[in-house]
Amino acid sequence: MTTSWHTDGALHFALGVEDTFVPQERAGERAIDEYELTQHYEFWSGDLGLAASAGATLLRWGVPWYRVNPAKGEWDWSWLDRVMDRFAALELRPIVDLLHYGTPLWLDGQFAHPDYPEHVAEYSARVAERYADRVTDYTPVNEPMIHALFSGEYAYWPPYLSGPGGLVTMVRQLARGFVLAQRAMRDVLGERGVFVHVDAGMRYAGDDLPLIERLRHQVHLVEDLVTGRVDAAHPMAPFLLEHGFGDDDLGWFAADPAPPDVMGVNYYPRHSTEIVSVDDPHRGGFADPRPTRDDGVLGLEELLRSAWERYGVPVALTETCVTGSVAERAAWLDESVDAVRSLRAGGVPVVAYTWWPVFDMYEWTYRHSDAPREAHRLTMGLWELSERDGVLHRVPTPLVDRFRAHAHDPLNAVPVEIKEN
Repeated sequence: MTTSWHTDGALHFALGVEDTFVPQERAGERAIDEYELTQHYEFWSGDLGLAASAGATLLRWGVPWYRVNPAKGEWDWSWLDRVMDRFAALELRPIVDLLHYGTPLWLDGQFAHPDYPEHVAEYSARVAERYADRVTDYTPVNEPMIHALFSGEYAYWPPYLSGPGGLVTMVRQLARGFVLAQRAMRDVLGERGVFVHVDAGMRYAGDDLPLIERLRHQVHLVEDLVTGRVDAAHPMAPFLLEHGFGDDDLGWFAADPAPPDVMGVNYYPRHSTEIVSVDDPHRGGFADPRPTRDDGVLGLEELLRSAWERYGVPVALTETCVTGSVAERAAWLDESVDAVRSLRAGGVPVVAYTWWPVFDMYEWTYRHSDAPREAHRLTMGLWELSERDGVLHRVPTPLVDRFRAHAHDPLNAVPVEIKEN
């Protein structure tokens, strides 16, 4: 195997640019394009420079599918070509998000369209082909289970499906598209391709034990399908078969899995552990969110270790931060880096640490609000966004130097053995 960042045993420091795209609008719901909201379309060149200046060697960054594919069969690469040239000039390695929630506006029914899997595979292959000389690292679908819940159970995002049937429809469509996209990109890139699968790390506690048991299995459902792990004995198989899956569906996924090269975990200490109570009349759901508790580094360590044990490939912390003051963010940065290093010392092959995002982002509640953008700003970044005369200035915080110091620490080069689990 050719040595790459995910197999060299070192700890690589990454940043991310928030790249949620839900471009469909309807009454009472605005489009979300985080690149528009953060003015990344205007300041992309400088933004990539910020990431490099902070010491990151990797940047999670997403393609706005709906913009590069504005009509069926039409492709506009002009802006994306310039961005990829900038990555190359900076020697900053992109891990490219191909699907960070939204579909093109021309795709009726969005993810529920019967041809969605083929469309997302064509798009993914075209991106891989165009940039094969300089980009090899891809996340085919970001947070597929969160995606399936928001679009397929909570009816919060298009195609606004609901209930168990809606969830199973979204799981099937996302997982099929995921497999077809990775196969198509592997055909283009061969063994040079590095596929970083990323999902939200979710933990559950409380007194509703039957629901907790189901949720603990459900959180892995898309990844288990994609990696060929769901057979008749899988804990979620009866749920799938009851709500629209057939035995042929299970066989399709088992026959030709699409495993990750790196398994990524997104962990936010104040949000990633949900409390599930029998006294909750709604039993959770986005419209009536469950309470959460902050399990700090204990939750982080558990999720990274379990990802390694479950999937047997190197793992990465692909998103983390706290929304809060600079002091609170600095404390979490230090604690979480220390936790990752402790895991590595214990033999868990954590190959990347990602602070998310480079600069502040805007909360998804913007979509259902008529309040100004600033009312939804989340103080998460190394740089804060400060609006003056309509321009969002990137204001550095002391976190920039703090992150850079961690990224340049000689300890990162001390290798952890990458071996099969």
